[in-house]
Amino acid sequence: MSLMIELFELFDLPELFTESSLKGVRFFKSRHHTPRTPLIYDPGIFIVAQGRKKGYLADRVFQYDANNYLVTSVPIPFECETLATSEAPFLGLYIDIEMTVLHELIGQLGENNGIEDKKISKTPKGVGPAEMDEEMCDAVVRLLKCLKSKTEARILGPGLIKEILYRALCGTQASSLYALATHTGNFARVSRALKSIHSDYASKLDVEQLSGLASMSVSTFHRAFKEVTSESPVQYLKKIRLSKARDFIRNDQMKAYIAADKVGYESVSQFSREFKRYFGQSPAEMIKESRML
Repeated sequence: MSLMIELFELFDLPELFTESSLKGVRFFKSRHHTPRTPLIYDPGIFIVAQGRKKGYLADRVFQYDANNYLVTSVPIPFECETLATSEAPFLGLYIDIEMTVLHELIGQLGENNGIEDKKISKTPKGVGPAEMDEEMCDAVVRLLKCLKSKTEARILGPGLIKEILYRALCGTQASSLYALATHTGNFARVSRALKSIHSDYASKLDVEQLSGLASMSVSTFHRAFKEVTSESPVQYLKKIRLSKARDFIRNDQMKAYIAADKVGYESVSQFSREFKRYFGQSPAEMIKESRML
């Protein structure tokens, strides 16, 4: 694992996320401890070379570090704590999951090449850690080496990303990836509803509409949704709206009442109360903080 750290250090990374020379691959670096903060990861694989992160989702607490990578198969709001120091900064690599590549891999594996071992007996979680085995570590090291060259990243990178996704399909979080790609079962049905939430979060969505999109009864949908996301549909939608509003406020310096309307809130006072409860600061405080950065 020390080799992975050495390779990271060759990039001389700034703080936070940095795009690599390969589309869909981003570096993450932090020299400071970051307390529990709400965030959302898109479907992807988070590899950690140094430091660690702790995820908090409902009553679950999970850790991803040099021994465990994180697989997120659907976008899920959860709280995350980053443990790092200036002497040993957190170093990570985030790789987007490309659905066409996932489908291709599962098609190549076929029914007679281990896929029967991945049959899903229950609805899998949408996010969780998997053990960093030697094969996955080796593939990540080779990816880091190729990212030093734009030519190698362009020529070799896609194949290495495919290998890393294959390794994830062989790991302990494989069931959620199989469920997502095969478009069957409650996981895939919930995934369809999640896509609608993310594209139409400002609309007046309710559980009846979402369960209809998932082709499920309201009670079955509610239960399956919570199994995948650890949240009720209403709470999930609220967190997505608040997270989108935070992006508008931070990135566009948008006033609270405009952000509230843009994400579907009818009451600005309710928006401000829920925003502060979720993020620990009011919209005005967040705007002031972002202006100081």
